[in-house]
Amino acid sequence: MPKDQEKTKPSNRPIWSGSITIGLVNVPVKLYTMIRDQAFSFRLLHNDDGQPLKYERVCIRDNKVIDWKDTVKGYEIRKNEFIVFKKEELDAIRPESDEKIRLDKFISLLTIDPVYFEKSYVLVPDRSEDAYSLLMSIIQQEGKAGMGKVTLRTKEYPVIVYEYKGALILTTLHYANEVVNPVDIEELTKLKKPSRKEMELAEKIIKELSGEFDITEYRDGYREKMEKLIEMKMKGEVVIAQVPRKEEVKELMVALQETIKQLSK
Repeated sequence: MPKDQEKTKPSNRPIWSGSITIGLVNVPVKLYTMIRDQAFSFRLLHNDDGQPLKYERVCIRDNKVIDWKDTVKGYEIRKNEFIVFKKEELDAIRPESDEKIRLDKFISLLTIDPVYFEKSYVLVPDRSEDAYSLLMSIIQQEGKAGMGKVTLRTKEYPVIVYEYKGALILTTLHYANEVVNPVDIEELTKLKKPSRKEMELAEKIIKELSGEFDITEYRDGYREKMEKLIEMKMKGEVVIAQVPRKEEVKELMVALQETIKQLSK
């Protein structure tokens, strides 16, 4: 399939509308989905008749199916011990969307650790072309990203707003306490320093494989195989599953040396 046909088409409808606010400056915008997961979604079926299975809310004590109207939300404080919340209690503390992306500071885009990035959206002017263009142009010129907060679907997110390919992009961020600090993982504290010879061989491999970032060079091999498998089964063809052969695990120095030989061919 040609690359231009593989591009994800923009959504026809915005998922949110509101304004970017910076002090007293107000830029009305619409928010569009930018990232679309292309993973296949499977349904669980009954093996005997091929019909979909439905999930029911079964009480583990009396094994009865419970209706939605008889359910409440609970938070487990100890194993099988819960605090029960009424709907009005949760509604009272739920963040309300005031339809504003409040930017309170501008930071260098290069200083943002990508580990905090969650999901990106495209911001489009909503009868605010002049203000939108000004904000996008100055952000691009200064190499900055606006940082602030927004509420989407009842959850409050820290966000950044920056320029990308002639548009303003909003990216939601993880909070600091949602990201694991690698230094807290015991195995990483016990790493040994590589030998000089290992470093020299590894350096040669890195130099040989160095290049420019181009995400289009990478294809979703599993998706392509899945599409082919679906096509074959729709045609009624017999599919013979082939188990991949396990590769031999080589000693580190041997693997480094053989890799350099392969790259030099």
